[in-house]
Amino acid sequence: MTGPRLTPLAISLPDTVPFVGPETQERNLGRPFRARLGANESGFGPSPRAIAAMAAAATDAWMYGDPEMHDLRAAIAAHHGTTPAHVIVGEGIDGLLGTLVRLIAGPGDHVVTSLGAYPTFNFHVAGFGATLHRVPYRDDHEDLPALAALARQVGAKLVYVANPDNPMGTWHNAQAVLDFIDTLPEGTLLVLDEAYVDLAPPGVAPTISPDDPRVIRMRTFSKGYGLAGLRVGYALAAPALIRAFDKVRNHFGMGRVAQAGAMAALADQDWLADVRGRVATARARIAAIGAENGLTALPSATNFVTLDCGRDGTFARAVLEECITRGLFIRMPGVAPLDRCLRISVGTDVDLDVMAEVLPQALAAIRG
Repeated sequence: MTGPRLTPLAISLPDTVPFVGPETQERNLGRPFRARLGANESGFGPSPRAIAAMAAAATDAWMYGDPEMHDLRAAIAAHHGTTPAHVIVGEGIDGLLGTLVRLIAGPGDHVVTSLGAYPTFNFHVAGFGATLHRVPYRDDHEDLPALAALARQVGAKLVYVANPDNPMGTWHNAQAVLDFIDTLPEGTLLVLDEAYVDLAPPGVAPTISPDDPRVIRMRTFSKGYGLAGLRVGYALAAPALIRAFDKVRNHFGMGRVAQAGAMAALADQDWLADVRGRVATARARIAAIGAENGLTALPSATNFVTLDCGRDGTFARAVLEECITRGLFIRMPGVAPLDRCLRISVGTDVDLDVMAEVLPQALAAIRG
């Protein structure tokens, strides 16, 4: 009896996933975490209007969701002052990235990203057989000039940039992004991941025509809107690229409850504004807790704070493990020199009380 008849490409790939989920870690520990501050979710939750809309839609969950996502796309288009022809909705930014890579980059094609940037994008590039080229960060920021130079050198079909950035939380201003776009070679598509832009200060999000064929912008309901469990993301791009998604996307991937929740969340901008304020307060407290323990907070335009441990990756990884053992779920960048840091999501006062208790204990255990 033969085993699964995988493709040669699939056989060549390692058995791996980009992230080990907190649930897996809890099963390994044999107990739940005391505070969940590692996945950049919103502990402040979704809008009450979104919760009510999802509850109402639940009675119709026996039906598939609208495969064209007509109403949700129209609402997103109105929010951004464009048309539904410029909008595609998918299973979070992760799902949209997978579909985009499948459309654009295959064996023999070249893709450029940053060394240490969001690993799910790399996962998709490997899965579809394209060649990935990576540029080191510079001063804890994605190095836009170096990314453009490498794209020109290899003839990249895709360049991935997150602004604000994950895992460092840093950002480039809008004009820097616009200048970067103008330096990319003809035929290169910029994948601009703006998952955290709803939480960023003014001047970070550039004004880009949705008809510009050089850019596709990715947004999500997982961060500021507090709907990570629904997996709703969307992209803004020129209609020709948006139409191409229909060639390969999962047409029934977005359920009725998710569509209803996202629409109601988008309509409640007052809730989003309130969350922004809570995020800013929590960022300041995380930075203060870090400083009390000799760690330095990087500036952040996201719903997490990256704390520089001031040592190497071995030291930071040991602190991480001590925190996890004590019930504090956090994460860290995986590539040097970024791995000298810990990445801590914002949370409620109760969550941050746990951090304030556990972090000095973890550092004391490592420092002896």
